[in-house]
Amino acid sequence: MSGTGDMGFKGLRIALVGPLPPPAGGMANQTRQLAELLRGEGAVVELVQTNTAYRPVWVGQLPGLRALFRLLPYLWALWRAAGRNELLHVMANSGWSWHLFAAPAIWIANLRGRPVLINYRGGEAGKFLERSPGLIGASLRRVSALLVPSGFLEAVFAHHGYRAEVLPNVVDLRRFRPAETAAAPALHLLVARNLEPLYDNATAIRAFAAVRQQRPGLRMTVAGTGPDEPALRALAGELGLGEEALRFAGRVEREGMAELYRQSRLSLNPSLADNMPNSVLESLASGVPVVSTDVGGVPYLVQHGVTALLVPPRDVAAMRDAILRLLDDQLLHDTLRGNGLAEVQRYTWAQIGPLLAAFYRRSLQAPTASDLLVPRS
Repeated sequence: MSGTGDMGFKGLRIALVGPLPPPAGGMANQTRQLAELLRGEGAVVELVQTNTAYRPVWVGQLPGLRALFRLLPYLWALWRAAGRNELLHVMANSGWSWHLFAAPAIWIANLRGRPVLINYRGGEAGKFLERSPGLIGASLRRVSALLVPSGFLEAVFAHHGYRAEVLPNVVDLRRFRPAETAAAPALHLLVARNLEPLYDNATAIRAFAAVRQQRPGLRMTVAGTGPDEPALRALAGELGLGEEALRFAGRVEREGMAELYRQSRLSLNPSLADNMPNSVLESLASGVPVVSTDVGGVPYLVQHGVTALLVPPRDVAAMRDAILRLLDDQLLHDTLRGNGLAEVQRYTWAQIGPLLAAFYRRSLQAPTASDLLVPRS
């Protein structure tokens, strides 16, 4: 990726901390993409990976031991990276991911006298902050900036007394772009979420099965990996959905995903909690209307009836009806498609890069943010 050369990143030494594909989840994809974009602008980026492969491989089968085998090399890599770079940019999530990876990065950055920015992107932040307020707060008070992808998480952190600032996700419009022809694609639906309980792929499969009773030629691809795959395959069998109807594509790389979007009539996002899903941004950028659950940060990203159709979570009938509506109403399909393509222009690197550069400059000038705490009324 070539940079614009005028954003202020050139020569800056950044330790970027976060997961990398595989698996190709949202945060891993954003970490990889951000590293590429920053390097394209002339920054020197050292990646400190939080999901490195287990060595030896058999350690991965031992839950308690495997955390230790991953943590110790990670801490050493953090210590060295903090000494070599001017600032740390940490991609953070809830739960054990925070305690094992984000919090140590904050404390090590402080010990090494480096500013650290936390780029938090967990859809379940509210519950997490309620469970461990003191422990999380002790770390947050030592960061120079708390960045979140949406107004949803900004409001969640404000409720708990912290001032977060919005840095939206970036979508690559050169990769995720509409099909060459404006004609409606074949009757193909796409789900691009990992196969985990949080993303409730079962509801999407049930809704697809219900729609297919009225549209026998309809097909669907589920692109993702995860522990729910055996149960989801069993569900597909119970619903009479063979490979000709429902395909489990597994892990698909970026170019393959972009092509899957272009082959789709619409995409489904059935998640139970969410923040700013990359799959929704990528779908909009590809000119593919979205049917999504109305949860978390999704309504901050899309507007019902304007850029997407929103339905309640775990509501098979509502998702079925929304799919049928988009299949039957070409005008609505085209309206959502056009509005989505216009909306997604807000999430390009040209728009987001200067915001990030400003956060970096401010952090280098004031390594610890004195105004991160929000006064309680």
